[in-house]
Amino acid sequence: MFKGWLIGTGTNLLNPKVGVFYIATIPQFIPAGTSPLLVGVLLAGVHCLLSMAWFTLLIFGSGYAARWLQGVRSIRIIDSITGSVLVGFGVKLALDPAH
Repeated sequence: MFKGWLIGTGTNLLNPKVGVFYIATIPQFIPAGTSPLLVGVLLAGVHCLLSMAWFTLLIFGSGYAARWLQGVRSIRIIDSITGSVLVGFGVKLALDPAH
């Protein structure tokens, strides 16, 4: 688990898009007369905490969704919806005057 965290952190730190994001967004939220470094680090920390909360929600939500989606009833519902959509596309294509 710690190895995965290190890989993710290293990837983020070496990703130039992350730096561009912070350079483009954080300065507009720094109030005049405050330490840009201190407020910038604080805002980056808030962004980090919000991201961690969001990803925690996604992880637990995907675990719940995986259990639900593997059920026989769920598979039947998904197959029915997918089949109906595909038949609808076929009917639309068959009735399209351009073809």
